[in-house]
Amino acid sequence: MKFAVIVFPGSNCDMDMLWAIKDVMGAEAEYVRHDVSSLAGFDGVLLPGGFSYGDYLRCGAIARFSPIMTEVKRFAEEGKPVFGTCNGFQVLTEAGLLPGALIRNKSLHFICKTTALKVNNQTKFTSEYEADEVIHVPVAHGEGNYICDEKTLEQLKANNQIVFTYEEDVNGSLENIAGICNEAGNVVGMMPHPERAMESLLGSTDGRRFFASILKNFGKVSVK
Repeated sequence: MKFAVIVFPGSNCDMDMLWAIKDVMGAEAEYVRHDVSSLAGFDGVLLPGGFSYGDYLRCGAIARFSPIMTEVKRFAEEGKPVFGTCNGFQVLTEAGLLPGALIRNKSLHFICKTTALKVNNQTKFTSEYEADEVIHVPVAHGEGNYICDEKTLEQLKANNQIVFTYEEDVNGSLENIAGICNEAGNVVGMMPHPERAMESLLGSTDGRRFFASILKNFGKVSVK
């Protein structure tokens, strides 16, 4: 598989993402700028963390209008894997590719620490984990408080779209939701950073099986 790591003005975790998928996992990957209008030759899209466009207006609200997002939406509609972490998660919600929104942390402070997550392994992005396994992945965000209306929450539960939940109240997120997927299961957004949990030296290798799941379950996607 070949992945496009999207780079917006203000992205600062793009190097982490490329390193994780390319250097650690051994997949092909390249940076793709926000102003590019084609993803020809790529099989998957990775939206990294950071502060796209300085987080003006709302986090991800300006990035959703970048030319590359038309292609990202096409990828999602075609069933190809699209993953966004932190600011990438915010971009996906602003673009309407995932339901709900991310607002200021309940504490109103930036949070940077390792967190415990319970995994729903019944998705294509988490199949390499054990059922209800608790993993440890770092977070680094100021607006990671996930919210949605009651109807959306019911749909997320009914369709098995809640992928990760915090083991404790980290930022005020509704029912401790840390990550979700779309109904089709090919678009995932999460606040924690699995790309920063790839080496024991960094405190955890629990992120490896996240990317391994993607490679295993989407590995037969053909290149256009």
